[in-house]
Amino acid sequence: MQILTEVSRIQSRLGTTTVYVTHDQTEAMTLGDRVAVMRSGVLQQVGPPSELYDNPLNLFVAGFIGSPAMNFMPAKLQGDTVQLPIGEVRLSGEERNRLGSVDGERPVIVGIRPESFEDASLLGSDTRERGTTFRTKIDLVESLGAEDYVYFDVQAEGIESDELQELAQDSGAHEVPSVGEGQVVARVDAASRIKRGEEVELWVDSSKLHFFDPSTGRNLAASQSG
Repeated sequence: MQILTEVSRIQSRLGTTTVYVTHDQTEAMTLGDRVAVMRSGVLQQVGPPSELYDNPLNLFVAGFIGSPAMNFMPAKLQGDTVQLPIGEVRLSGEERNRLGSVDGERPVIVGIRPESFEDASLLGSDTRERGTTFRTKIDLVESLGAEDYVYFDVQAEGIESDELQELAQDSGAHEVPSVGEGQVVARVDAASRIKRGEEVELWVDSSKLHFFDPSTGRNLAASQSG
């Protein structure tokens, strides 16, 4: 990190455009005003770091940007609800409109970043209403002081996606949650009393779900916006 800080200072002092090539996403997100993500020599997305993080155009970008990586789950979208392995989530009208029209039941891949979860016991009723709660057994708790990462499994069929398979090969499957083994990681507040082996109630923010086409890997909301 000290080297990154120094490189950033030099770049700022020189005031010149710099092209920095790296396989390290932390370096890219720290140093870049605009970041270009490449896959096998093909440009996937280019934009400010926050845009790539919040609005990834496809599965590859979504899984590559962020640490811990985005969780991926197979799901079914029908009307204003999405059926996930962790339960049914109801979408707001705005969220549903972003996905365009869907006839009947549509299979999708849903991406959920770790910070979109929370220990439900820490939330007030107003916040709870903006998402969905579910119960799960915790396999591991990783305490980092200011926050905790909790790991749990979901019962779901494996996801068939070339983008996810290539991402897993590039980064190691352990960096792509829910590819094969069905493990999910959630980031919760350090005030949480969650312990390993307990069955607890977690909350997921329904406005933070990302929806991808299983066959093309495209972000459904992004394809609707052009």
